[in-house]
Amino acid sequence: MKILSPRVLRTLERFNAAHPWDHNAHYHRWILRRLPRRFDRALDAGSGSGDLARLLAGRAATVQAVDTDPVITDQARKLTPSGLPVTYTVADAMAELPAGPYDVITCVATIHHLPFTQALTRFRRHLAPGGTLVIVGLFRAQTPVDHLLGGVAIPANIAVGWLKNTGRFSKRPVSMTAPTRSAEMTFGEIVREVRCVLPGARLRRRLFWRYTLVWNRP
Repeated sequence: MKILSPRVLRTLERFNAAHPWDHNAHYHRWILRRLPRRFDRALDAGSGSGDLARLLAGRAATVQAVDTDPVITDQARKLTPSGLPVTYTVADAMAELPAGPYDVITCVATIHHLPFTQALTRFRRHLAPGGTLVIVGLFRAQTPVDHLLGGVAIPANIAVGWLKNTGRFSKRPVSMTAPTRSAEMTFGEIVREVRCVLPGARLRRRLFWRYTLVWNRP
């Protein structure tokens, strides 16, 4: 099922190129509302330009920020004020995560680049008892509900892009310079895998072609 013609898609792509904004950063404040006011150690997997890592540093004693891209990691270091307890590491989240456990693990728009079930298992092992895992991910639209939500996101995307690129709201997002890849898993497939690895996790489809996952380790 498709709700957009190729011509409309090309028009939207041109608009987004001219009015870019970070769909992932849109969820950063939402993520913070799912976390305790203070915690000891945090891990941000796929940290990009460090926007979320710096927000976590306002609550955490230490933050480990991991990304595979050395260029954007260098940008993140330059954007981070001295004194913030953030350590940036260029590493593969599946092979070289800094040793845990962590009270908080976040992963935004990264897990679709990784072997999904193995990544969930790895995050679970690095999460401390009572800790919180928050994922914002991408999924491949398949059902009528998916396409309807995608359709609703289109005018919202245009409105937000216009506002963020006009006047005092104008700010080109650094993290959008990182390479991206389309999601391959559907939301239903994601839910089935998550139920096996993270029983009790809460998942929801969201605007701007994203889903959220929150899991508290017993």
